[in-house]
Amino acid sequence: MKAPISFEKEAQMPLIPLSVEDIRWNKTGSWRYMRPRYEDKTPPCNAACPVGVDIVGMMNLVARGELERASRLLRQENPLAGVCGRACFHPCESQCNRREFDEAVAINLVERFVADYGMGGITVKPKRKTGKKVAVVGSGPAGLSCAYFLAVMGHEVVIYEALPVPGGILRVGIPPYRLPKDVVEREIKAIEGIGVKIETNCRVGEDITLEDLRKRYDALFLSPGVHKAKDLGLAGEDSEGVLSALEFLKRVNMGEEVSLGERVLVIGGGNAAIDAARSALRLGAKEVRMVCLESRDEMPAFREEVEEAEEEGILIENGWGPRRFLTRRGRVSGVEFVRCLSVFDAEGRFSPSFDETKKHRVEAEGVIVAIGEEADPSLKEVMRGISWQGDAISVSPTGATSLEGVFAGGDIASPLHNIAQAIGSGKRGAVAIDCHLRGEEAREVLKRIRVGGDGAVSMIKYLHPEERERSPYVVTFSDLNPQYFEYAERVRKIKLLPFERKEGFEEVVFGIAEEMAMREAGRCFSCGVCNECGNCYLFCPDISVLRDKGRIARKIDYDYCKGCGICFVECPRYALTLEVEER
Repeated sequence: MKAPISFEKEAQMPLIPLSVEDIRWNKTGSWRYMRPRYEDKTPPCNAACPVGVDIVGMMNLVARGELERASRLLRQENPLAGVCGRACFHPCESQCNRREFDEAVAINLVERFVADYGMGGITVKPKRKTGKKVAVVGSGPAGLSCAYFLAVMGHEVVIYEALPVPGGILRVGIPPYRLPKDVVEREIKAIEGIGVKIETNCRVGEDITLEDLRKRYDALFLSPGVHKAKDLGLAGEDSEGVLSALEFLKRVNMGEEVSLGERVLVIGGGNAAIDAARSALRLGAKEVRMVCLESRDEMPAFREEVEEAEEEGILIENGWGPRRFLTRRGRVSGVEFVRCLSVFDAEGRFSPSFDETKKHRVEAEGVIVAIGEEADPSLKEVMRGISWQGDAISVSPTGATSLEGVFAGGDIASPLHNIAQAIGSGKRGAVAIDCHLRGEEAREVLKRIRVGGDGAVSMIKYLHPEERERSPYVVTFSDLNPQYFEYAERVRKIKLLPFERKEGFEEVVFGIAEEMAMREAGRCFSCGVCNECGNCYLFCPDISVLRDKGRIARKIDYDYCKGCGICFVECPRYALTLEVEER
């Protein structure tokens, strides 16, 4: 924060007689009231990233063409960067200060470029083996993230996965047109490459018990995900031709044949509903219609996904709630809906109200129900001794459960069900487990390595505490000096045309070229972080900003600095702090 200027303390200081021979008093710094210093602060994109990626650091490296360093920096914080570059909801962009200037930086596209560039074999070298063994239950984004960082710390890690393939929701819950299988497979292969072992077709509670794992391992991380679809509880929902979105997407991703007819109805307005609708279209349905409770603005699905679905010809009807399934000879033939007046109550809680007099029938040969997921009730029996809060495992801020040495993360331990949040919880779990194995208090460690105020942590800060410190202050647009920035158009996504998309499951969005990535990264304001633009050096009237081998040394010679504050004012990105100097 910028400290107010105060001359009271200096005015009270006694006058000291000066001698011509006293060299110290010939230096301008002797009568300085204000003292500038370099201080990295927290950019809003970094604070908003659930994974804790050093976004500005990556952008600065990409803008300079140092792509291998950018890839290494990204992988130090996110082992699933290629996945996030495609399937993350990128909250970083919604907080980008540049959006108040022209348009937010296309962080997601640059991240995808860096992740794909780095898949040529750049690896993170694990620390020396500790002799400790950790079991991870579930190979979704939380489990993979936790296992990766534990392996980097030198622990022996084994993941137990119930499905025949690793990846969890990444592998069976997201269609290939949005997240290609080869991207997931190469990320998992890289994680296995640093020593993580994955046991598939191994379900805890059937093939192995929680008690067995606790005996064989020094610590456990539970991240089985939430893979049970919620049902509507309406008569006829178990009819032939009715599937949950989870079951439908799983079968599609596993290569099974699924036929729902030419007219398909999807009930729901979230991302799973959009994925199911677009997948049904690609499987040959002639008409796909989505019906949901929410208004267009209330739909939880990503806005871009909704727009792409409509471009492909999917019809979306908002403000209707299902009342009963229509059947003909044991097979679904449609659904009857009533008008939804409101979805949430005055306190923002889910509490839909309806006008039962207004009804609407939609005929369909197949219906996909996509109204959310929940934990499998059998898990509570399987994980005896662990406290639950509703459908979620109850955890402390460190991810610890009620059982000693057992931690949990991902969707099973959080109401926030998305990939970035899951990866972030896996990182926190890895740090907490490492602290547990070393007999250190995890809570204080997690506070020290936190990025911003939402709980994301920096693995670089944890593994390399000697790295440059950063103030937790989150830089706002009003802190910047935008006079030094020029308007520049944001890079646009290049996509398959709508008629091309419907022909198969080929990835819809293309990556960007190196030149485009460098140009887009150059749009980054580098909020709160010195990128050596040189303004401080050029404007300093006392030549007190020091350089080292032609680069800004981020140091000031206080013997000659008179505290005028010009460097502070002319810094475009608020990477300097000006404060009253104590005497």
